[in-house]
Amino acid sequence: MISKILIDEMNEQIMHETYSAYFYLSMSAYAESANWQGFAAWLKVQASEELGHALKFYEYIHDRGGRVLLKAIPQPPSEFKSMLDVFKQVYDHEQKVTARINTIYAAALKENDYASQVFLQWFINEQVEEEKNASQIVDALTKIGESTNGLFALDHRLGKRGGSD
Repeated sequence: MISKILIDEMNEQIMHETYSAYFYLSMSAYAESANWQGFAAWLKVQASEELGHALKFYEYIHDRGGRVLLKAIPQPPSEFKSMLDVFKQVYDHEQKVTARINTIYAAALKENDYASQVFLQWFINEQVEEEKNASQIVDALTKIGESTNGLFALDHRLGKRGGSD
């Protein structure tokens, strides 16, 4: 049986993962309204992955005999300055998610919950990838600056992203 401490932390994480999906959908809507279809598509895939992450926690809690209690999801921002601003916020957000995962892992260590430690290892690895991807896009957008050709090229490339989780 999973401890109440871990159930509480994981229920909180379900809310954070679901918020992440809303956050990325809001960014996708912004990109789409600015006619950046590739950026919008990339962000929609990201939103879908975040919902998948929430469901992994949902299923894990049930598998371990716990109870899922869903929390209210805050409204995400809807206005952004640019695609660079969007992806700087993506990167910052992923760093916050990493910190949350680390907090849950620390609780699993403290609780001597080896099964949860193994479960959380997937998320730790995922966050390395998430931060890397966001950082690379921020770097590309920073280098591109206001170059319309560069933005169109990156928009085209990001639009080719498929779902993976």
